Amino acid sequence: MEDETERAQRLAAEAEAERIRAEVEEATSDPAAQQEWIRQSNLMYGGLGAAGLVVVQPFLTTKPLDLTATICVVAFAVSIPLLAALLVLNLQEEFRHRVTTSRLVSVAKAIAQGSAFIGITAAFWHISIIAGIVFVLVTFFAVGVHSSGYMHLEYDGTFRSRFPRRKP
Repeated sequence: MEDETERAQRLAAEAEAERIRAEVEEATSDPAAQQEWIRQSNLMYGGLGAAGLVVVQPFLTTKPLDLTATICVVAFAVSIPLLAALLVLNLQEEFRHRVTTSRLVSVAKAIAQGSAFIGITAAFWHISIIAGIVFVLVTFFAVGVHSSGYMHLEYDGTFRSRFPRRKP
C-alpha cells in the first residue's frame, strides 16, 4: 500500500504535469506562434523539396545506381511528394490562421523530414563517406544549436509572463 507521503508526492507530480500540459496548450494555441510555425514550415518544406530535386537530378541519367545513390533516390521519392502536400496544406493553414492537429499530418511531417534527411545523407555518402559522416554529426549539432536558441528565446521570463502560473 501507498503511504501518505508517497501519495502526496504522486498527487503533486500529477498536478505539476497537468499545469505544464495546460501551459503548453495555451502556448500552442497562440495565433502569432501558429503563424510563425506555418512560416517556418513553408521555408523548411520548400528548402527540403528543392534540395531533393537538385540532388536527385544527376541520378536520373545514371545507370546502374550504387547502394547510396539508390537510397538517396528512394528517400527523395518518398519525401518530395509529402513535402509538396505539406506546402499546400500550409497554404490552407495560413488561410485559416491556425495549424492542423491531424495525427496523419504529424506522421507525414516526420516521414517527409526523416526521408529527406536520409536522402541528403546518402547523397553526401555517395560522394564521400567522410562527407556523409560529417553531415550527420553536424546535423545533430545544428539541431542542438536550434533547440538551445529556441528554448532561450521562448522560455525566458517574458514568455512565461504571458501565461500566468495556476495555483494548484
